[in-house]
Amino acid sequence: MKRRQRRETEIFSMSFLDVISCGFGAIILLLVLNEVGEPIQLEQAREDLDKQIQRLEEELYDLRGTSTVLERELRARVEQLSEEQRRVARLRGDLSLIEGQYAASKGEAETINLLEGSLTVARQSLTDEMKRLLGADFRRSADQPIGGIPVDSEYVIFIVDTSGSMQNHNWLNAQQKMREVLEIYPRVKGIQVMDDMGGYMFSEFRGRWIPDSPARRKVILDTFRRWQSFSNSSPVEGIVAAIRTFHTPEHRISIYVLGDEFTGPSVQDVVDQIDRINPRDRNGRPMVRIHALGFPLPQNVPQYTSVRYATLMRIVSARNGGTFVGLTAESFDPARRGRS
Repeated sequence: MKRRQRRETEIFSMSFLDVISCGFGAIILLLVLNEVGEPIQLEQAREDLDKQIQRLEEELYDLRGTSTVLERELRARVEQLSEEQRRVARLRGDLSLIEGQYAASKGEAETINLLEGSLTVARQSLTDEMKRLLGADFRRSADQPIGGIPVDSEYVIFIVDTSGSMQNHNWLNAQQKMREVLEIYPRVKGIQVMDDMGGYMFSEFRGRWIPDSPARRKVILDTFRRWQSFSNSSPVEGIVAAIRTFHTPEHRISIYVLGDEFTGPSVQDVVDQIDRINPRDRNGRPMVRIHALGFPLPQNVPQYTSVRYATLMRIVSARNGGTFVGLTAESFDPARRGRS
């Protein structure tokens, strides 16, 4: 009984060892096989990655090409938009020109009548001081060179556009009109001549009145012939400087603007500014009268700025107790153009 039991134990022990040995052998074989197959798998993985990188690079090139095309199209659209904006700006300019011409044409009949000497003369009473200055026998005729302009002022200021267009085309005409204005004021307390930027013809009389006398008037007209000064073709600065410098409640002042162009940005802004600095008295009359003479530009020159000047000065004159006189080329002797 004991012998049989020991034999069975020995058989089991040998089988167990065989199994263990076979297991270790299998593990070793798997390790060997794995080491042999790993380089092949790595090489395959490397090839797959290279192909994937190549494919991504090709896609990147395609995207860059598409981006370049889109950028060119965008630039073309931007240029097209800029051109459309410039076209809109030109159309707005044309619209402003048409509006200005329309506004100017509304007063065309008045201007023609004025040039013919048939404009109604403003009825205003002379002050006692002006009656003394002008004399009891003074009568203003209906065919004065500057028709319709009241002469109840004791001080006169000329604001003259000294730009190239005036110098080249209307300088002697402007001198002639200045002489005619002075002739309807036989005697005043003071005179001043300024350019449209607010500069003075005579620097020694800066900020003060030039005494009136026949000799002084002759000097003014002689100096005018050779006077040159910088101009921006806009009377605004000169008008504002004249009012702010010389206005007082005690003085009856008339401003005469001689020009042919307005290059400022806004007519309404100028009108509002002058309204603010030129108050009215208790009778509703402006403290400073503003008259204006508009000189013609040659037919071959764009008329846009000339129309704007006429529009501006019509409004300013009407709102400030004055008269606007629009002149034409036929108003002057052809020999009296520009500078001699």
